[in-house]
Amino acid sequence: MKDFAAIDFETANMYRSSICSAGIVIVRNGEIAEKIYELIRPEPEWYSYWNTQIHGLTAEDTAGKPVFPEVWARIAPLIAGLPLAAHNSPFDESCLRAVHSVYGMDYPDYEFHCTCRASRRTFGKTLSNHKLHTVAERCGYNLRNHHHALADAEACAWIALALIKN
Repeated sequence: MKDFAAIDFETANMYRSSICSAGIVIVRNGEIAEKIYELIRPEPEWYSYWNTQIHGLTAEDTAGKPVFPEVWARIAPLIAGLPLAAHNSPFDESCLRAVHSVYGMDYPDYEFHCTCRASRRTFGKTLSNHKLHTVAERCGYNLRNHHHALADAEACAWIALALIKN
């Protein structure tokens, strides 16, 4: 898998459809080719205290930003045909499915790969845990801005590339 897109979403509240930021790192021929970061007006449009504590985003950050269908219309062609990688992919895939459903968008049958599961298979008990920052460090990536969607997507891309070499 030399071509793929690593993705990460942050949500505004407990609803998976409430994507408020997206990070996408496109890898071609085993090299990072493009990085995309978008702030998105979430649906539903409110922020929980707990989510803001994790990623630092507030309603002020996404007020006036485009809604998901507008953002995805620009991103979808860039990742068309690529497998998607995410750390804890069930979360990111469920967000993508939920937001497509909320907006009545057709959901493409994206192929997801989970770098967390792959880390467990590859590194097993040699790591204290398989959290993104722990695995990223093991793979040579210093995740300085954890829970920023682009930083997390880039860490995921590094992990995927390192695991492919193993």
